[in-house]
Amino acid sequence: MATALVTGATGFVGGAVARELVARGWQVRALVRPGSVSSAGSCRTLEGCVSRIDCVTGDLRDRESLRRGIDGCDTVFHVAARYTLWNPDKREIYRDNVDGTRNVLEVSAELGVKKIVYTSTVGVLKAPKDNEIGNEASRARLTEVAGHYKQSKWLADECARDLATQGVPVVIVNPSTPVGPYDVKPTPTGLMIVDFLSGKMPGYTNTGLNLVSVEDVAVGHILAAEKGVPGESYILGAENLSLKEIFAILSKLTGLRPPRIRVPRRLLIPLSTLSTCWAYFSRRPPLIPWEAAAMAQKHMYFDCSRARRELGFAPSSVTDALQRAVLWFRDNNYVRPARAHAITRPAAAERGRPPVNRNL
Repeated sequence: MATALVTGATGFVGGAVARELVARGWQVRALVRPGSVSSAGSCRTLEGCVSRIDCVTGDLRDRESLRRGIDGCDTVFHVAARYTLWNPDKREIYRDNVDGTRNVLEVSAELGVKKIVYTSTVGVLKAPKDNEIGNEASRARLTEVAGHYKQSKWLADECARDLATQGVPVVIVNPSTPVGPYDVKPTPTGLMIVDFLSGKMPGYTNTGLNLVSVEDVAVGHILAAEKGVPGESYILGAENLSLKEIFAILSKLTGLRPPRIRVPRRLLIPLSTLSTCWAYFSRRPPLIPWEAAAMAQKHMYFDCSRARRELGFAPSSVTDALQRAVLWFRDNNYVRPARAHAITRPAAAERGRPPVNRNL
């Protein structure tokens, strides 16, 4: 039986990877920070399978704890990252995302791990111009990457590529924008869905994202471990949708009205600058993070055909994923009861519907 360590298993994507590995019969270890899993063994992202996972206490900055977790593993899935578009201490982002990644990859190499899958992001790729679609070859320069989170992920991605040239068996996956259940914190995209459900999303701007089911992203990680070429990267995405289209889908699923006000892109940067400055003064997260405003200046559309062709990646309907996200947020008290009651429980979406092909 294959043994894998998953970092970030208490997070959105890492939890999905761990659950999928357990479902496939892998022996799974999860590197968790002290207190992430209670004495009763509870963890929301590992619901239903935490008893089948060996939780190892450790930290990405502590190489000895990494050795305890990695020793004896065939495969390492390094999913953990500090995913935030605002942090009052930017050094924490780089320590976790850059130094932590280097520690995991180097310790894995020292212990003879057969395959390492590193979770990067499409944020390290060059933002395509409007009406264009990016791919794995369109990697950005560091100076073209906006914000500390994306810059830290770019540097970590560069570390993985450099170690791959030295023979470390690391495969890179670049998830686009995952959506689905168990988005506990939630992620910025999950928060957008919660705000829509809560009636706190009066407007939208002319931007777009590539959405993908978080469960499909988990499957893509396993396919990368089985079929991926070390040193190569694979975009794990599904459907390219404008923000207006995303809200239209959410409206159809819930019966709630979509935002009607279109906010001009040119207003986002000054508004976000004011919001971010106030956040440093108030020590509360900004309503409009500057990094989010910068990303909204482009349609983040990507070609996902390489993962389909080389890994056998076959993403499912994004509408289904949005439906699962809506129900999970509603049923787990992310929406106040009066508002949750107004949400129409969507009927089961048609399974097997081919995704909208805007990737080719």
